[in-house]
Amino acid sequence: MKALITGSCGLVGSACAVYLAKHGFDIIGIDNDQRARFFGPSATTNPTLKRLHAELGHHYEHWSDVSIASRGSIRALMASRPDLIVHCAAQPSHDLAAKIPFEDFETNAVGTLNLLEAARQYCPEAPFAFMSTNKVYGDRPNVYATVELDKRYELVVDCMGMWEHCDIDQTMHSIFGCSKLAADILVQEYGRYFGMPTVCLRAGCLTGPQHAGVELHGFLSYLIDCNVKEREYKIYGYKGKQVRDNLHAEDVARFVLEFFRKPKTAAVYNIGGGKPNSCSILEAFEMAEAVTGKRMKWIYIDEPRIGDHICYYSDLRKIKADYPDWSVTHDLPSIFREIAEAKCAAL
Repeated sequence: MKALITGSCGLVGSACAVYLAKHGFDIIGIDNDQRARFFGPSATTNPTLKRLHAELGHHYEHWSDVSIASRGSIRALMASRPDLIVHCAAQPSHDLAAKIPFEDFETNAVGTLNLLEAARQYCPEAPFAFMSTNKVYGDRPNVYATVELDKRYELVVDCMGMWEHCDIDQTMHSIFGCSKLAADILVQEYGRYFGMPTVCLRAGCLTGPQHAGVELHGFLSYLIDCNVKEREYKIYGYKGKQVRDNLHAEDVARFVLEFFRKPKTAAVYNIGGGKPNSCSILEAFEMAEAVTGKRMKWIYIDEPRIGDHICYYSDLRKIKADYPDWSVTHDLPSIFREIAEAKCAAL
């Protein structure tokens, strides 16, 4: 079996490569290290590429000179007729997207269209898993009532979290949210219109020890990195009480395999750690300090990022109902320990 993974050296792409290889797949990986150009040398994925070659050996074939925005290159790769397509490549920052709107849309929306059309022509039966984002909802989640507690906000409408029927219209999406929403709808439409097995995974904060987090992308990884290196962390708005749910990248990979085994057409799921794996920035500070023994250095900027969510954690009832064998296996304390250990080892 062959799996084609875009963004194969990123957090989720590399986790999928390792996990799927353990379950009998040969991996064709596409990654041109755009993170280094988007976010600077510290965000390079080259160490991950070396790790994939070392761990997977001949089961991993890497393509570094291919861009998903290149229609011809993608058609040539898809002609190998993979059994599974995992689309993780993206421009991932909603802050950066406003500075490079054309490149953001070409990568996130046009690149996704190129992959879908090539898959339709060469392997329409191959399950197509797309890493979408909760930013497709824009700031619509902010209309739902919250209660302010000492260190976090809580949703009061539905204690299970944000569901898939949240509106996407007439909200502030950010340019990044728009490009990912365009891709999300395309993935759904290719499923419905052409009968292809596709799924959009609308993720919260994905994380893990392999994450090369930076200020504009990678919440927990960047926060713990600041703590370990005793650098200043900037809180933007909402008193640091804004809440996110966090999911280990390996748990995403576990779902991708479940979808391959039992594919659906035009499926859409919110995927994240759910309320048990949620934390505010202030709570994350405390958890990082407890693991490393170092005090967090931070400043507060009394202006939230445009379109930022006040309180978001994923309602997992739909994804668990359709895939009862899937669950969140990495709890929040273990995620903090894994990331902190990786950051300390890299010093």
